[in-house]
Amino acid sequence: MSEVRAAGPGPGPGPAAAPGPSAPAAGGSGGSGPGPSTSLPSPGPGGGGGPGCPVGAGPGGVTSTSGSGSSASGSAREGWLFKWTNYIKGYQRRWFVLSNGLLSYYRSKAEMRHTCRGTINLATANITVEDSCNFIISNGGAQTYHLKASSEVERQRWVTALELAKARAVKMLAESDESDNEESVSQTDKTELQNTLRTLSSKVEDLSTCNDLIAKHGTALQRSLSELETLKLPAESNEKIKQVNERATLFRITSNAMINACRDFLMLAQTHSKKWQKSLQYERDQRIRLEETLEQLAKQHNHLERAFRGATVLPASAPRGKGDLSDEDDDNEFFDAPEIITMPESMDREGDEGREGVEIERSADWLSLGHPSMVLPMSCPQYKHQPEDTKKEKRTRIPNKPNYSLNLWSIMKNCIGKELSKIPMPVNFNEPLSMLQRLTEDLEYHELLDRAAKCESTLEQLCYVAAFTVSSYSTTVFRTSKPFNPLLGETFELDRLEENGYRSLCEQVSHHPPAAAHHAHSRHGWTLRQEIKITSKFRGKYISIMPLGTIHCIFHSSGNHYTWKKVTTTVHNIIVGKLWIDQSGEIEIINHKTGDKCNLKFVPYSYFSRDVARKVTGEVTDPSGKVHFILLGTWDEKMDCFKVLPGSGENGAEGRQRAEESQVLLWKRNPLPKNAENMYYFSELALTLNAPESGTAPTDSRLRPDQRLMENGRWDEANAEKQRLEEKQRISRKKREAEAMKATEDGTPYDPYKALWFERKKDPVTKELAHVYRGGYWESKEKQDWSLCPDIF
Repeated sequence: MSEVRAAGPGPGPGPAAAPGPSAPAAGGSGGSGPGPSTSLPSPGPGGGGGPGCPVGAGPGGVTSTSGSGSSASGSAREGWLFKWTNYIKGYQRRWFVLSNGLLSYYRSKAEMRHTCRGTINLATANITVEDSCNFIISNGGAQTYHLKASSEVERQRWVTALELAKARAVKMLAESDESDNEESVSQTDKTELQNTLRTLSSKVEDLSTCNDLIAKHGTALQRSLSELETLKLPAESNEKIKQVNERATLFRITSNAMINACRDFLMLAQTHSKKWQKSLQYERDQRIRLEETLEQLAKQHNHLERAFRGATVLPASAPRGKGDLSDEDDDNEFFDAPEIITMPESMDREGDEGREGVEIERSADWLSLGHPSMVLPMSCPQYKHQPEDTKKEKRTRIPNKPNYSLNLWSIMKNCIGKELSKIPMPVNFNEPLSMLQRLTEDLEYHELLDRAAKCESTLEQLCYVAAFTVSSYSTTVFRTSKPFNPLLGETFELDRLEENGYRSLCEQVSHHPPAAAHHAHSRHGWTLRQEIKITSKFRGKYISIMPLGTIHCIFHSSGNHYTWKKVTTTVHNIIVGKLWIDQSGEIEIINHKTGDKCNLKFVPYSYFSRDVARKVTGEVTDPSGKVHFILLGTWDEKMDCFKVLPGSGENGAEGRQRAEESQVLLWKRNPLPKNAENMYYFSELALTLNAPESGTAPTDSRLRPDQRLMENGRWDEANAEKQRLEEKQRISRKKREAEAMKATEDGTPYDPYKALWFERKKDPVTKELAHVYRGGYWESKEKQDWSLCPDIF
């Protein structure tokens, strides 16, 4: 990007310096010509531009560097230095001006009147000398300038001037903190502070007056008591008078101590109140400035996206290069990490670094795992997608998604670090499906479990179970919108018994934390059940979604019982750039009957990796740890299986090399429907999930009014309906809490909320407490007896 853009809008730290290798010692003087000499050192890490510096800062200096001019301005120092820019251009000559504790730089001396390329505040900067000519100025990691002088003498002059300027800046900052300057305090705050101090002072004066009166009357009282002691009174009276005298003295001492403490408190309040008020106001200003800066950055990135609308983007989760690719030249523009793309492997990787503003969409062709090899059958039938029996008409489209604009930052800036399931969000961020329906989408490739049920070998069966596990993520690759959070007691059924031989039921069994139970049973010999708790955190630049809970798959004929857990899903570029999703982590699938295992690794995307994006690898092992199959593929495209043949090498190394000869295609993603980009990128199955059906329970997600309104494009009405449903759910929760509290006070037993179709029990295999289907739903549907269902809509 250009240097003006890198400087950042408004005050605040600039972009962080990109990591990179340290520059080696210089091989000699670089000269002070128009560009760096051939003896410049190897590229080191560059520094980003700083906050906006005052445009047209006065040139001139008391001392100037070689090749610099001098002027009559008040600058402490100015002149040419070489600044590291990026790996493409290396060190570039820039005009630096040191003035008033700030080091600013420009492309040329003439540019000082209109464009500042960056500024660093020396009060908080560290100055490090690398070698004879190189030195580094770093501002707490937020800004880093790697600089090179023309000679060692010139470098020493600059370092000395910078150290002196830093010392003066630190001293001025300390004096400013101790001064009574109240410029940053608003008039309202000053008035409030003065009123408070005036009230305190008045009270202390009142206490002081009381103290004087107490002292005066106390002295008179003691004098009177002393006179009484001189009188000839009975011995008992003298003893009483002495007692009263002691108490009067003690009272006067205590009152004096109280007055002194109040006076000390007033002095402390007067000393520190102004400083505290300034600090508070400074923090408020910084927060507002940061919000404005981030919002402006978001607008700039959106403008760049519109400018390059003709090209598409492949997301990247890592910085573009090792050096600073940020700010130096208008004719050499670079983009921040969220907008960087990956070229095809056939292109020169180093040559990609110099391409300006190029964005290339990742094509499915790039996901090829190599040349197709000969497919050999396993003992079970080879996987081939079977089209669904169309005994029932299924809908093939939904209304197109409206193009509504929304200020994302105004909503998300208050959500950083919070649990998103507890924050009411407008339907603008949603897709017209609930979380229960998204959970049911795991069954899109149910044929994999049908094939697995027919396998004779448990190890081969485990390969198909692993492929089914990976296939459940294929529907998420373009689905960047969030599903609706289900209401407590909400259900969703999917009856495909006639077409595909299975039927599925989901129920929301807990609201905080959100938890959904799922049970699917197939005539082809398998049962799938799970309880998933979703936790999510907004981290500013991305959202992490962590599913908790165990998935169980049981095959009826063999009794093989498999369990596994889901990996973490991350949605990147929440504020700026194009949204994209990545899956990362490891999954261990265990056959609890035989001890066979499959370890799947979801490789997180990295720009620096030459591997294919969204890569998944796996190994299927027997109880002794011997590898029998290798799995390879991507979670958004396909999975292949390679049988490890016996080999003489260590751990069967030679056998693994010959595994390519036994490649079997386990799973391949179904193509998306036509016009899917306008229908939330729904798959063929997803398009049918929210289609109205008769005979479902009154708690079914298809009957949820806000979700239906959103699907029909009536988003304003959907938002109002969503608020109504959430308020209704809130009232029900408060009612349950009140009943529980009353039962506790009365000592009567109280039955907490229980799911309707699932019961919580300890799993005998995993020893975890989980909700398991108790039965009765399909029988109630057959009778159309929904009397037990709560009124949630």
